[in-house]
Amino acid sequence: MPTILSHAAVPLALGIGLGARIVPRRLLIAGILASVLPDFDVLAFRFHVPYADAFGHRGISHSIVFAILLAALAAVFAARLQATRRTAFLFVAICAASHGVLDMFTNGGLGVAILWPWSSARFFMPWQVIEVSPLSLNRILSPRGITVMMSELSWVWLPAAIVCATLVFSRTLSRRYYSGKK
Repeated sequence: MPTILSHAAVPLALGIGLGARIVPRRLLIAGILASVLPDFDVLAFRFHVPYADAFGHRGISHSIVFAILLAALAAVFAARLQATRRTAFLFVAICAASHGVLDMFTNGGLGVAILWPWSSARFFMPWQVIEVSPLSLNRILSPRGITVMMSELSWVWLPAAIVCATLVFSRTLSRRYYSGKK
């Protein structure tokens, strides 16, 4: 998995890129939480739930169904998130689903149960370019952890920054076009 911090790259890029009118601060925070929440499944290790179990790491909490459930919850609380139901649902769904997708690009672990409950199989992307993150804080601060962070800068943060800049640039052009300042 990418480190928990790098999972926040997707909501940050989209939230900043789309702007506060579309993604208000509260919705952005909900998106960040939705993007990191799936990794709380590591608590299953404390209860001796096997990694490969549906309730184990990268299981149910990394599935599309889980992302949709979080998105539905966000839609219910859309007013508190200062967004429309549609915007809250879509933003949180994308943020939560991005977690499993990013994990599928890593080069370690057992894969991601992205299609649970339709399939218990675990999947990786054909290109596993992101170094898998150590699960302990001590290891994240080791030389191996530095290698992981450099990998995440290249494969997560740089693409997220490009998406963010593209969205900001598009918003700026659109605003100028529609305001008559061509």
